[in-house]
Amino acid sequence: MMIALTKTVKTKALKAKARKIGLAVAAAAPLMLCAVSPVQAAGSGFPLESPQIDTSKKKVLQRGAKAYVNYCMGCHTADYQRYSRLAKDLGLSEDDVVNNLIFTTDKAGETTKVGSLMSNNMSTDYGRKAFGVVPPNLALTARSRGEDWIYTYLKTFYRDDSRGGVGVNNLVYPGAAMPHVLWEQQGWQEPIYEGEGEDRHFVGFNQVTEGTMSAQEYDSLIIDITTFLSYMADPIKQTRHRIGMIVMLFLLVLTIISYFLKKEYWKDVV
Repeated sequence: MMIALTKTVKTKALKAKARKIGLAVAAAAPLMLCAVSPVQAAGSGFPLESPQIDTSKKKVLQRGAKAYVNYCMGCHTADYQRYSRLAKDLGLSEDDVVNNLIFTTDKAGETTKVGSLMSNNMSTDYGRKAFGVVPPNLALTARSRGEDWIYTYLKTFYRDDSRGGVGVNNLVYPGAAMPHVLWEQQGWQEPIYEGEGEDRHFVGFNQVTEGTMSAQEYDSLIIDITTFLSYMADPIKQTRHRIGMIVMLFLLVLTIISYFLKKEYWKDVV
């Protein structure tokens, strides 16, 4: 009898300890999630701006796809995405994609097929020779870097004559090998700092030369590009959210039915 009681006490103590461990893990979970937030994962100390990105807006995605093909795809591939899938998701016909978004050829010199991946014709050897590093695949950049990082990165290029070759630098990614491909649209700007030494901090930009776009127009352009990159990183996002809402509605109805069914079964139980 004493042995049985001892075992019961030990079991209760172990259960209590397990509950405490579970509560501690649950309390620490939000802190662990904060530790891997997109801003920190981006690896930049520069404060990131947060644009309003909505991948459900097809007009924005269409403009973003056009801008991406015109300004980014010459160097950056996106070969986790197919043109045919892009046409379906963005509400475009295959002819629209062929005539407006496909400017590459295959190895035989023929126009890239609409069912092909969104790759470019730059070889890795040429990319490494031209930029010192192979231009990265941008299909998953919105996942690895985050939307805020992409948006702020495209806004913070500035002229830096000390950097031979590209002649520009970037506040989000200092020393970037990428030239400022949107300089004609944004114009040239230079950063303004205040303070000295460790107290030196960035306060804004001085517009040196005007671009072809106003600040608002340029902001809209990079929002379009960021939205398209966000879509490519998760093409099924909208479908997943829609299915999730249907499942939640189903579970809610099932819960109500189960509740009344339980009351019916247990009404005669004392």
